Amino acid sequence: MSPASATLPAAMTVREVGLRDGLQSIATLVPTAHKCEWIAAAVAAGLREIEVGSFVPPKLLPQLADTAEVLAYAKSIPGLLASVLVPNLRGAEQALSCEADLILVPLSASHAHSLANVRKTPEDMVLEVGRMRAARDSARSAALIEVTISTAFGCTMQGEVKASDVLRLVQTVLDAGADRVGLADTVGYANPAQVSRLFEQTLKVAGSALCCGHFHDTRGLALANVLAAMALGIHRFDASLAGIGGCPFAPAASGNVATEDLTFMLEAMGHSTGIHLQALLALRERVVGWMPNEVTHGSIWRAGVPKTLSTANL
Repeated sequence: MSPASATLPAAMTVREVGLRDGLQSIATLVPTAHKCEWIAAAVAAGLREIEVGSFVPPKLLPQLADTAEVLAYAKSIPGLLASVLVPNLRGAEQALSCEADLILVPLSASHAHSLANVRKTPEDMVLEVGRMRAARDSARSAALIEVTISTAFGCTMQGEVKASDVLRLVQTVLDAGADRVGLADTVGYANPAQVSRLFEQTLKVAGSALCCGHFHDTRGLALANVLAAMALGIHRFDASLAGIGGCPFAPAASGNVATEDLTFMLEAMGHSTGIHLQALLALRERVVGWMPNEVTHGSIWRAGVPKTLSTANL
């Protein structure tokens, strides 16, 4: 299917993950007040889904030690879907007690990456998802559980990750009680042809429960990979302001696709994101100012909107 096909989704959702995936990958400790400013400005710019942090031990990720406070602020904003990442049942219980709207669970398709990242095998993580679902149901919470299959396109530690392993994990986590799943190119190995094949195969297993693509721009293919997934009807994508982020097990990796670049591409193609690009770029400038010693990424902030396009909706 051609990316120019009329069957592409008209409305797209960009989920900002810089406050978690981005900040956990840099040394700078951004104050809680600045994080709350980030959320407020992002919502004012039109973003409606934000991953605000992660419930992990503060000694492991001091950058995210204030997740409960940041989540409480996010919950005070009407219309915002606030998500948090959790690596285990304990984290899920914290997310439930803080009334997160969405619980994101990383499950690596790479055995080696899973052990390094969460100290559990992929099969152990499937069992953990089942415990999270039981805890969610026991609490009578409306929170959704979304499992992201990370290293779905390859792993710096293991190398090749078989599509059959990804598909098996998708089926087992859905059977264990996950509400929906996403596929992540955690280390930036994917190419558009590979994305098209794996998303198409996964749709046959998960159907509408496959809801998100997460692409890193390590090798400059994140936007092309987004287009490949869009051609199959995927309409939600993770992105990080200023392209911050990365993976500790991917040497020299850059971060996620930049939120501002993804927004520009989607809006320029005629897909509604509800995001005002100029406001987003103004926020980018503020956020970069809070971390002056960190490497940031992206293109549209430097080059600007082409004169051939109207800026009225950008």
